[in-house]
Parts: sequence; C-alpha cells; structure tokens
Amino acid sequence: MKTNMLTYLDELLTKKISDYDVALDWDKKNHTIMLVLRLFAENKEKVMIDDANGVASEEEVIEFEDGILLFNPQKSQFEEEDYLAVLPYEGKKGMPKAMLNGLVDYLRVVLDDGQSDLLDFLTDETAEVFELKFNNDVLLSFVNSHQTKDDDSYIPYPTY
Repeated sequence: MKTNMLTYLDELLTKKISDYDVALDWDKKNHTIMLVLRLFAENKEKVMIDDANGVASEEEVIEFEDGILLFNPQKSQFEEEDYLAVLPYEGKKGMPKAMLNGLVDYLRVVLDDGQSDLLDFLTDETAEVFELKFNNDVLLSFVNSHQTKDDDSYIPYPTY
C-alpha cells in the first residue's frame, strides 16, 4: 500500500505520541483531515467547569478536545475559529514530509504543555479559561529541523 497523509500521520502518531489520545478524522467530502486531540484530567475537587458551549460539569474526569485541521484551500469549507490550528495542503500532492514530521513533534510539546496547563487550571481558582496553545512560528522551527536538502518530498493526500 502506498503511503499517504493518513497512513503516514497514523504511523507517526502511534510511534511518537502513543501516551495521548490523538485520532485522525478524514472527511472525504470536505477534503479535510482533522487531528483530534483529547486531554483528560482528574477533577478530584469536583470543580464546576463550563465547557465551550456553556455546559457546566463537575465530572471526576474532565475531557478536553480540540483539533488541527489539514485542508485543501480550493475545496474545503470550515470555520477557522473552530480549530486550534488550520494548515493547508496542496491538493492531491499533499503536504511536505518535513511539515508532517514537524507537526507531530510540535504536537507532542502542545499536548505536554496542555496537560500540565489543564492540571494547573483545575487547581487554580483564579484561572478562567483553559485552552491549548499553538504557535505557527514554533511549528515552523520544528518543520525546519526536519528539512534536509534531499527531503523536500511530499506525502500525497489519500485517494478514495
């Protein structure tokens, strides 16, 4: 089987971020691949927390979910503010291998920091909002660390 963005990302995520709940959601009709990121934290004090939709919860385990959307600028429809980050790919050509490698390496940092921030959020009564932080400049530094002269190859978008 030929490697594509889905199989390549799945392999990388399994290898590098197996201790977090990260899933891939391929929307063929919308030409998008979403990396679904989930963090969990024990809410021992049963702190009352409102989610993004204003629904209050004092569950023992808090689940936080966000996503990074890989999209086709010519075909995909979405609301950018619904995602932690949105990154374009080049149609059937896909995405540069260095971009996918850098993204997964940076995701590890985003999730590590996010897990720590979520635990802090649950114990800090003055904290009002918890959200993951994503910085495109930091992403680019990870991507650049993967770029070598002979590896500007692309991983293609999956075919049906």
